[in-house]
Amino acid sequence: MKKSLVLGLALSLVMGLSTGCGQKAAAPAPESSKEPAKTEAAAPAPAETTGPEKIYIPLVSKGFQHQYWQAVKLGAEKAASELGIEISFEGPETEAMVDKQLDMLQAALAKKPQALCLAALDSKAATPYLEKAEAAGIPVIGFDSGVDSPIVKTTCATDNYAAASEVARHLAELIGKEGKVGLIVHDQTSKTGIDRRDGFVETMQKEFPNIEVVPVQYGEGDHAKSTEAAKAILTANPDIKGMFGANEGSMAGVMNAAKELNKTDLVMVGFDSGKLLLDAIKAGTVAGAVSQDPVGMGYAAVQAAYKAYKGETNPEFIDTGFKWYDKTNMDAEDIKPILYE
Repeated sequence: MKKSLVLGLALSLVMGLSTGCGQKAAAPAPESSKEPAKTEAAAPAPAETTGPEKIYIPLVSKGFQHQYWQAVKLGAEKAASELGIEISFEGPETEAMVDKQLDMLQAALAKKPQALCLAALDSKAATPYLEKAEAAGIPVIGFDSGVDSPIVKTTCATDNYAAASEVARHLAELIGKEGKVGLIVHDQTSKTGIDRRDGFVETMQKEFPNIEVVPVQYGEGDHAKSTEAAKAILTANPDIKGMFGANEGSMAGVMNAAKELNKTDLVMVGFDSGKLLLDAIKAGTVAGAVSQDPVGMGYAAVQAAYKAYKGETNPEFIDTGFKWYDKTNMDAEDIKPILYE
């Protein structure tokens, strides 16, 4: 009995020790499981960063075919690269295609961008789309012609009225401050078309009473249509002394018409640059022109859109500047960088 009792007690002791050792061996498991838990908790931290992973800002321009718009695109791409954001740049084939631009605007808004840049062909027609953008919390930045709407808080553009006034003064001097002048404008619905027309016409009327501005013609920025419009002016006014083309396509029409009708004494002045106009100025066929800074304009528009997306305040108008150039100064340090081919 004693032996069996001792044996039983010994077995009980061994089992108790084994159980205790098992509990102690298992005890560190919760401790080791806590380490991964800490790692798991730390991993989601980047998700607290606000804003989308990739910022997208589309630019819907008035056109795409002219070298001017390609220069604007170049500036926009430069800003996007520096900011590390994604952009797109598109516009209709001609500046008469208002409906196509509206389709592009609608498609751009459907992608739910963080901001939008718009050079409207027709501000009134664009209003319903601007209202959609405002309702979706998408800030809209105007560029080039801008947009005549209170929804657009910032516009990056040339002061087109002032620039066209500068053209008028130069042309007036070139023709001796008297005689007839005409102008071809790309349209009468966009802000640029209206401001360039009014800046030229009103400056002539106010400052040069001996100069008569014949009725304005519109060529939709198209070379062929602008040529026909310019020929109509020249045919109806054989004594005309000077003509102004209010954009790249309009100026091409003026030059074509003068050449076709052999108007070698016609004083021609333009707006913007591009290879055709630059070559004509170098050759002395065209007296001079005002150039905007399209690269700077595209750059400023993207920067302003990015700031608007972040909730920062932009000025109501960002003036991207203009300069008069002719054969005498087109290679100057302050002029050459803004002349594009």
